[in-house]
Order: sequence, then C-alpha cells, then structure tokens
Amino acid sequence: MARDKGFTLIEMMVALAVFSLAAMALIRLEGATIRSTGILDETVIAQMVARNVAVDSLTDAQPPPNGATGGSETNGGRTWTWTRQAQPLGDAGAIRIDIGVSDGAGPPIAHLMVIRPLAAGAAS
Repeated sequence: MARDKGFTLIEMMVALAVFSLAAMALIRLEGATIRSTGILDETVIAQMVARNVAVDSLTDAQPPPNGATGGSETNGGRTWTWTRQAQPLGDAGAIRIDIGVSDGAGPPIAHLMVIRPLAAGAAS
C-alpha cells in the first residue's frame, strides 16, 4: 500500500503542542513586560517629583528648616506625597536635604539627596 504524502494526525498534534508551549511563553513574557512598564512609569514620575522638590529647596531664598517637612504635588495625573528631611552638615556651611516621594499608599518610590550651601551668616 502506498503511503500518502503529508503529516499524520499524531505529527500535527505534536506540532500544535509545541506551538502552544511557545505561545504561552510569549504571553507570559508580554505580561511581565507590561508590569515592568507600569513600575518604570511610576518610578520615573516619582523621581521627577523628587527633583522638583529638590529644585525648590535649592532655589528658595531661605534654606528649608531643620527637621522633617512634607507636602503633596500633582504630576502625571496623580497626587504624590513627599517628605523632606533637612539637617546641618558638620561644618555648618551647608545642609543635607533628603527627599522621599511616595504615591501615598506605601513606602517611598523615589529617594534623592542634595547638599545646599548656606550663605555666609545664614543658619536655620
């Protein structure tokens, strides 16, 4: 009996199983990529808010008071909560400013530390 050319049912089932495994791996990878994109977007916006607070702290005529202060800012359509901790450095000629930004529901997403020189005779 002559054999017909083509694939048998078993060969087709094996090929379909291999294809489905590859497709499932790609779908999982896509899900992980989408989650990572959301986290990256959140981190970038939080860093922008931290930089904005740092610029305000560095360009204000008066240095921020020693200790912790906080506030909120809207950026990217979301409200972000920031905290700023100012403390004098050893030589009293500068202050260290630590800034943390969170989405209000958890720990800080972005951190930034800047040093602000004090004008001669200025103290906070």
